[in-house]
Amino acid sequence: MANEIHVAEAATLGLWPLAVRFFEQVGSLTIFSVRFLGSVLLPPYEFGEVKRHLDELGSRSLPLVGVTGFIVGLILAMQTRPTLFRFGADAYLPAMVAISFVRELGPVITALIVAGRVSSGIGAELGSMRVTEQIDAMEVSGIDPFRFLVVTRVLACIILQPLLTAIVDGLGLFGSYVAIAIESDMSWRLYWDSVTQSLAFADLVPGIAKTLIFGFIIGIVGSHQGYKAAGGTIGVGRASTTAVVLSSLLIIFVDMILVKITVWIWG
Repeated sequence: MANEIHVAEAATLGLWPLAVRFFEQVGSLTIFSVRFLGSVLLPPYEFGEVKRHLDELGSRSLPLVGVTGFIVGLILAMQTRPTLFRFGADAYLPAMVAISFVRELGPVITALIVAGRVSSGIGAELGSMRVTEQIDAMEVSGIDPFRFLVVTRVLACIILQPLLTAIVDGLGLFGSYVAIAIESDMSWRLYWDSVTQSLAFADLVPGIAKTLIFGFIIGIVGSHQGYKAAGGTIGVGRASTTAVVLSSLLIIFVDMILVKITVWIWG
């Protein structure tokens, strides 16, 4: 009995540092986000840097998210068609795939993939600059590193996310058509008419709003972890890993809240 009590106390003591570290991260990230919101509206505006990050991050993420969207659409149609066919509702398959992708699957899948690709990259890049004192050198030379390094990357992620999500939605719908065409003789015109008739304005707004919020999460978490990195190369690796984990968890958690809000508003 005494051993069991000691084990429980040890487990509690082991969880306490994790809880403290978690709340420290949340507080630091909140302050970092408030600082971004205060800096993004004030000049000077680094449009050239934002454009460069859009090209760099977008071109490297597009192949991965595009292939993933196509395959997910293909699999979704292949897995769902037998069930709908059993109930004589296979004609509703294009509408089901379209609503699922536009409202939920497209934004979330794109955000999780970009979080793994972009957020970790931002964390590693800014972390390397921090531990090699490049950020300190920028401050000494009179350049605001936060505005130049953080604001531009977060803005690029916010702008980039809706564009990548739209591509994923399109390729996912095309992938579902390929699966349907293999199993049946449905024409592209009939498929596309079913898709467009099933989508309403209430389906598009939540998807677009989600992408903007997810883009902000990806950019701000990666920038925060890299900007606050310490401890040499080990700290850079830790920043990159934490950026992926934290941004992915926040995306899923925020998506859960947004789904509830969407259902409450539009039903």
